[in-house]
Amino acid sequence: LTLAVVLPRRNLTYPWAWPRVGPAVSLAAAAVNSRRDLLPGFALRWVFGDSEDRHGVCSEMAAPLVAVDLWLAHRPAAFLGPGCVYAAAPVARFTGHWQLPLVTAGAEAHGFDDKSEEFRLTTRAGPSHRKLGELGVQLHRRFNWTRRALLVYWDETAGDRPYYFAAEGLYVQLPTVRNLTVMDVVFRDGGNFSFIIQEIKAKGR
Repeated sequence: LTLAVVLPRRNLTYPWAWPRVGPAVSLAAAAVNSRRDLLPGFALRWVFGDSEDRHGVCSEMAAPLVAVDLWLAHRPAAFLGPGCVYAAAPVARFTGHWQLPLVTAGAEAHGFDDKSEEFRLTTRAGPSHRKLGELGVQLHRRFNWTRRALLVYWDETAGDRPYYFAAEGLYVQLPTVRNLTVMDVVFRDGGNFSFIIQEIKAKGR
C-alpha cells in the first residue's frame, strides 16, 4: 500500500512542513509494517511530492500537479496533505474524484466542512475555523451579546490568508444567534488606522 504525501519540502513556517512531519511518517510506516496483524499481506510505503512553488510557499498550482503525478505513477491508497487551504482544496477535489481518502492537519477553512460532494473524503486532524465560530456563538449566548458583532481582522491577498479564513468561521456561525447583526472591517499593511477606528466606533455598538 502506498501513501502519497504532499507537503512543503523546506518552509518551516508551516506546521505541516516535511522536516517536521517526515520523521513521524517514517516512524508510523515502520510501526505499521512491524505489526503483521494490521495489514496482513501488505507493506506500507510512502512517496513524497513538494507543494511549494519556486518561492518556497504553498502553491495551489504545484500541489494538484504533484498530486496527479503521484497518482499516475504510484496509484496510492490515500493522501496525506496538503495543509494549506489553497493547496488542499484542488487536491481534495481530485482525491474525491479518485475515491481516495485525504488526511490533513490543515485545511481549516469553513468550506471544507461540506461533506456532501467535493470534500466528502477529506479528514482534518487539526483545528477548524468552524469550531472557532461555534465558540463565538457560545460566548455571545453566554454573555447575552445579542445585537451586534464586529469582526476586525488583518488580510493579505497573497499567501494562505489565515486571518481571513479564521474570521470566516465567525462570520458564518455568528448569524445563527437570533437577530444578531454581523459586520466586518478589514485592514492591511499600510492601511488607514484612523479610518478603522472610526469604523469600529460607528459599527461596533
